[in-house]
Amino acid sequence: MTNRLFPYSCIAIALGASASVQAEQTPDDIENIEVKGRAQQYYLDSNTRVGTKTDADVLEIPLSVQVLTRQLINDQAARDITDMYRSVAGVSEFSYSGVTFRGFRDDSNVFYDGVRGDPFSGFSVPQLFNVERVEVLKGPAASLYGGGEPGGMINYVTRKPSFAQQTDIKATLGNFSRSGASVDSTGALTNSVAYRFGAFYEEQNSFRYNANAENIELAGGLTFLLSDNTTLTTTYDYIVQNLGGNRLRGVPVDDDGNFLVSRRYNANEADDYQDLEALVLQAKLEHHFTDNLKVNTTLRFLDNQRDQAYHESREWVDVNQDGVADIADQTIKREYRLQHRANQEVSLTTDFTYDATLAGIQHTLLFGGDVHDVDTDYDYFRARYEADGVGNLNIFDLNYGQTDPASYTLTNQNRDGLTRTRTSVYVQDTIALNDQWSVLMGARWDHFDEDSKENNGGYTDSNISPRVGVSYFPTTDTTVYLNYSESFNPVDTSDQEDAMVAELDPETGDQIEAGIKQSWLDGALVTTLAYYQIDKQNLVATNPDFIDGENNAEEPALINFGQVESDGVEFTLVGDMTDSVSITANYAYNDTRVTEGDAGNTFGEGDRFVNAPKHQAGIWTRYALDSINSAVAIGADYVSEQRSFDNQKVKGYVVWDASWTTHINAWSLQLNVRNLFDKEYAVSGFSQRNGHFPGTPREVVAEVGYRF
Repeated sequence: MTNRLFPYSCIAIALGASASVQAEQTPDDIENIEVKGRAQQYYLDSNTRVGTKTDADVLEIPLSVQVLTRQLINDQAARDITDMYRSVAGVSEFSYSGVTFRGFRDDSNVFYDGVRGDPFSGFSVPQLFNVERVEVLKGPAASLYGGGEPGGMINYVTRKPSFAQQTDIKATLGNFSRSGASVDSTGALTNSVAYRFGAFYEEQNSFRYNANAENIELAGGLTFLLSDNTTLTTTYDYIVQNLGGNRLRGVPVDDDGNFLVSRRYNANEADDYQDLEALVLQAKLEHHFTDNLKVNTTLRFLDNQRDQAYHESREWVDVNQDGVADIADQTIKREYRLQHRANQEVSLTTDFTYDATLAGIQHTLLFGGDVHDVDTDYDYFRARYEADGVGNLNIFDLNYGQTDPASYTLTNQNRDGLTRTRTSVYVQDTIALNDQWSVLMGARWDHFDEDSKENNGGYTDSNISPRVGVSYFPTTDTTVYLNYSESFNPVDTSDQEDAMVAELDPETGDQIEAGIKQSWLDGALVTTLAYYQIDKQNLVATNPDFIDGENNAEEPALINFGQVESDGVEFTLVGDMTDSVSITANYAYNDTRVTEGDAGNTFGEGDRFVNAPKHQAGIWTRYALDSINSAVAIGADYVSEQRSFDNQKVKGYVVWDASWTTHINAWSLQLNVRNLFDKEYAVSGFSQRNGHFPGTPREVVAEVGYRF
């Protein structure tokens, strides 16, 4: 991998050298800028780069954008991103780190500091210790960020060094044997060098049988002020995650969505595991050539290793004469999977931003490009059923510990991995026609080159993804906007191999969105109301004519089919209305259905999409009790009925959370209660053999902190 990293390093060094030369032209006078704003900002942060890659206010962007602040993360005692979905309109949990985003499942549209390279890629859920805030862009993001699903994208802005000295030490206790501690320290080493160091450890038993979790993270970095015009920020992030009894599937249900057994059920044995180790190294160089021209270059290296061994439910031991599972039998067949996955990724992203006035019209021009290089390895061994030594499991009278992986007959599934290179260039212009009208136009060209290590097969593809948006400002507090954008999602080589004789076309999509944004109470509160329609074409789905073990060379396992339409309305409200009251609330309506084509039992014309609820709502409100230096908060998460892959009902639910925080000098005490009323529910559905994913029972988390 060293040779693959070398050219990126050379480019970064060259850019740094160029910046240093420019830095010699130091201005004699430094411009003083006065910043005005409210003293308290807890949940409302109107500035973001995620929608345009330029500094912009949410009200100025003709797109639907949300920002989840660090204060909100802290108040909810959020450990991973699933704790935050209540605060994002149109997003609900699908499985593991996957979400339903405006009706579409999305597992991979994840960015860190605006670039690709997810250290939790695979089946791990992104943790939030090293995250300063979470930015969410709704709708297709391909015009700036490349291939992906049309529902939207999530960007994690990581914590960086600061010249302001501050150290936070925290200790955590909770039910399910939760315990942990963290330290986060930042400050100045010299007048031109700042540091950050953070360490996090937490362990907890799961409410599911045989399962537990251990999370370790070391993160930090250095910021160098190379000159008045040049800043270099280097960061590292080392992650270890040991999950026992994983990979967790669901709990079997009947067709009405009722759990057949306790929500503690787990098909895995106590010795099953999923272990992750990842290292991320990143360097970001920012240089101002002039007041109007600047460059931002980010080089990111990621090494990720995942090992897992788990028992997978396959089917009931007995079926009736019609081939339907006989759940009265109570016993399921299982297979055992032993897998190793690894990936090394290198990405280089460079953005130039230029503010100019041409013919009396103000332009903010963005020109950039990126290269993302991936090299993966994949080893997969499997033992299936009693024939290979894998014992059956009685779900009503659990017989754990009566089967031993050491005695299994494992078969190599002959997996290997792939290499992939994505190369792109993009351009965007934000044009302020006058005080009341602005136009955003942009497009990105992507080239994909992917090769399989298994059979030396591969493919190349390219695409141009445009976007245009128009904003109208009838008042300084109101924005009416309209946008059109497209998505493009290339097909993985493993899917191409499953398709066999029929080469799969990339999945494409387009969206039209109209909305209105409003600032209230002198900017203390911002609301967004958006309507959208997304059409997605060429979906990759299972071929109904393909029968595993009986297919012939004329029947591919996967095919492209038809079109799916997603129609929805979203409303968000975020604000720090007074020094005492902060709130974030949202509602989303979505109807996602197949409008063209049929893929057998998987999708049919008129069918609703899997795990795509029609209604969602979330609220979290904080009230400060200044007289006793404390704050209380309460929140709710509502998700309406969904359907699983096998069309089983997933019941709707409402879950309530609450928290109390108090400060005594430098000390803080926080108590959070999740699922306050101990609601039994499923967050989403999967398959009949694997059931629904159960929500967590009541959790109590106590945290003591000291800041100096």
